[in-house]
Amino acid sequence: MALHNKICAQCCGEQREVTLDCPSECIYLQQARVHEWPASDRDIPVSELFMRVEVSEQFVYDHDPLLIGLSFSLAKRARAERNLYDRDLISALSALATSYQTRMNSGLLYEAPTPSLAQRSIVDEIEKMLAEYRELEQKQLGYPKLKDSEVLQGLVFLIRLAFGKSSGRPKSRGFVDFLNVQFPDNKSGILSSTDAAGSIIT
Repeated sequence: MALHNKICAQCCGEQREVTLDCPSECIYLQQARVHEWPASDRDIPVSELFMRVEVSEQFVYDHDPLLIGLSFSLAKRARAERNLYDRDLISALSALATSYQTRMNSGLLYEAPTPSLAQRSIVDEIEKMLAEYRELEQKQLGYPKLKDSEVLQGLVFLIRLAFGKSSGRPKSRGFVDFLNVQFPDNKSGILSSTDAAGSIIT
């Protein structure tokens, strides 16, 4: 389906999401995702998972709105730019997480570079969501409650989730497709998608 023509099984298996830009609706891609090895079996550098940042199960349940807001921001950007892959989302999340980690450790307002304009747009979308989130807290509580450490934990949670949903191939959209399922086009708003919480947490 990626070539809009017939393709042999071997080429499909070897070049899927590598040189072939596979559409999400391809049944062979969907079957492959079901039967692929667990993400834990892949050689993912520990540094990319921010292992020093603890994200407890309690944090995940206590911060549903934050995680949903961050996830919705990613889904929104992915729908706006159809050429985004999992690696773009992961790179943007990692750059932002590095910035927050540096800010917490040193107090410096450091902004990690993003290698592409597309990834910069993802970071901008997330930062916009966080600003709106804090504004909503200000209106409801009288003060912004969200801490930088909680934002970092939320970003790291999504990075680890992304690695778990992605095949790791250059053109993988496993994580992108997961977000699109959780947040279809009719979803909108920071906290309006709370019905997706269970699936995100799982």
